[in-house]
Amino acid sequence: MTDLSEKTKGFIFNLDGVIVDTAKYHYIAWRRLADEMGVDFPIEQHEQLRSLSRMESLEKILEWGGLYMTEAEKLHWADVKNNWYQALVANMTPDEVFPGVLSFLDEVRRSGGKTALSSASRNARTVLKSTHLEPYFDVILDGSAARKSKPHPECFLLAATALNMAPSECIVFDDAVLGVQAALNGGFHIIGIGKAEYLPDAERVIPGFADCHLADILDLVYKGASLTMADAE
Repeated sequence: MTDLSEKTKGFIFNLDGVIVDTAKYHYIAWRRLADEMGVDFPIEQHEQLRSLSRMESLEKILEWGGLYMTEAEKLHWADVKNNWYQALVANMTPDEVFPGVLSFLDEVRRSGGKTALSSASRNARTVLKSTHLEPYFDVILDGSAARKSKPHPECFLLAATALNMAPSECIVFDDAVLGVQAALNGGFHIIGIGKAEYLPDAERVIPGFADCHLADILDLVYKGASLTMADAE
């Protein structure tokens, strides 16, 4: 068992793109909304909504469509989109958890580490319930917890505080540029999930948790080692 006595003990995870893929359900809901408004919304544009709040995402779509809405109208349509999205993620299953995630979370907890889920989504708990992931986290913070959006580090700082740890004692896992920047701004260690070319500022980048062990992550952070598992090619 990996000894965490002299190393990081806090592990903070973003949800979408790190633990599960809810982006496809967001796209379905946003695409439905865009169709209602007559706005072209290709999937490539959806990538630009990563780490943005619901209202920020809606404002982007309105900007792309050259549309104006009052604040009341924005709130209405954001709620409509959210209802569609909730109906989709409520039917998610444990099979949609990314490979290696459960075994990695288990290993962290067996080694005495603490885990936190920090997501900008207000529906994070719905997703965790649907995929049976709630018991794997000591702390769960959804989009209602932080007032400031990434790259401000508030979401991760709140998670560290809830874990009773300093940022330097925690490793953040995030798949988006704004998430990486938020972790760095808060003084956290940051492991990017995805491809290194898209996350150049992350300390290290891995493709995911498949065949990944706690010792691998600690070596990446503290020894500068490189993973042999197709290190985010």
